Amino acid sequence: MRMKLIYPTWPKLDRQTEFHLPPHGPVVFAATVPPHVELTFIDENRQEVDFDGGVDLVALSVMLTCQLPRAFEIADRYRAQGVPVIFGGIAVMLHAEEVARHADSVFLGEAEGRFAAVVDDFQQGRLQKLYDYQHNPPEMALIGTARREILDSPLYNYRGVQMLDLMHASRGCKFDCFPCCTGFLGGKSFRPRPIDQVIEEMEAIQNNRLFIVDNSLAQDRQWLKDLFTAMIPLKKKWVSHPILDDPEILKLAADAGAWYVYQAVFDTSDVIRNRIRRLKEHGIGVEGTILLGTDDQDEDYIKRLVDFLLEVELDVAEFTILTPFPHSPVRTLLEQEGRLLSSDWRQYSADKVVFQPKKMTPEKLQEMYHYAWDTFYAGGGYQLKMGELFKRVIGREVADGTYRRYDPRTRRSFRGERADG
Repeated sequence: MRMKLIYPTWPKLDRQTEFHLPPHGPVVFAATVPPHVELTFIDENRQEVDFDGGVDLVALSVMLTCQLPRAFEIADRYRAQGVPVIFGGIAVMLHAEEVARHADSVFLGEAEGRFAAVVDDFQQGRLQKLYDYQHNPPEMALIGTARREILDSPLYNYRGVQMLDLMHASRGCKFDCFPCCTGFLGGKSFRPRPIDQVIEEMEAIQNNRLFIVDNSLAQDRQWLKDLFTAMIPLKKKWVSHPILDDPEILKLAADAGAWYVYQAVFDTSDVIRNRIRRLKEHGIGVEGTILLGTDDQDEDYIKRLVDFLLEVELDVAEFTILTPFPHSPVRTLLEQEGRLLSSDWRQYSADKVVFQPKKMTPEKLQEMYHYAWDTFYAGGGYQLKMGELFKRVIGREVADGTYRRYDPRTRRSFRGERADG
């Protein structure tokens, strides 16, 4: 059986330098595909989709709402050729009914321990229209090491700089934040993987730089202590979403190789100021994630917020516009108040205004989005600021002997003394 797995392209954030991390969902899903299936993978963000024949089943992995229009185009074209298509991924769970109109089968939820039965159904000619496991997560011990060998790794080097490999140590999130739909997608409880399996996967990754994509590293203090302690000997350098703001945990995270953290900056309070300061004191960089367009914000508020980011010397900032994705609490509120302006999923790229803000016009919010990017980076663009973070991590890697340099001529990376050869 021949299966083609496709990750559709999507519009990137306006103002942000375009770069491409290796996708996480597809390689995690690929680990659930039985070994007798001949699997090929196309990341349309880096490769072209070949619509020629020679495939029995097409699987579309869709993470973002704004990927859906392109995913539908791909699916419709294959189905017109008589090739069946199955959809899965985060965005599919948010838009299941709409996706079903473009699919022969829809898979909802996490695939571990389940997808082999789907393959068997397909081969027996009884592929179901819907496989719904969304609210029935598998045992975490069933999660195997992602199949990163399906990636064309050199595609994810940016100007010769080795990017990050993505992995996860837990699923679910207990915080259920207002703008977020994670509670609907992965459940409102913290579900950690067995730490020995997490370490085994980290050891198997050739890349020294990781992005731990867990929703939050602030959900279970003892688990974090155990995880970071086990990570220290690996000498990996890693990025994550917020880490528990606790002196012992931050020290362990730094010892375990924490490189920089995505930290939500939602106000100009001393709480945020001190959290950023403590991260920096532990040698951990900070990329602020700043959401624009919440009901408490007006034009002056956003200007003060940008001034605050410069004052606290944030390393990097990523500005996005509040986007009411399906099944998020904020969408429910905006629907009730009649403030939704668009459900064109192409516009749901987190850099366009698709709702009526409370304290400004949609046009003014769009203007303030551009103001935030342009003002924060006026003294040096995104590439320069991110370059400083990479320079810092390279220094740490050289110091502990883990530095690897990518050679585009040979499509290989070299460690230690061979870094320049």
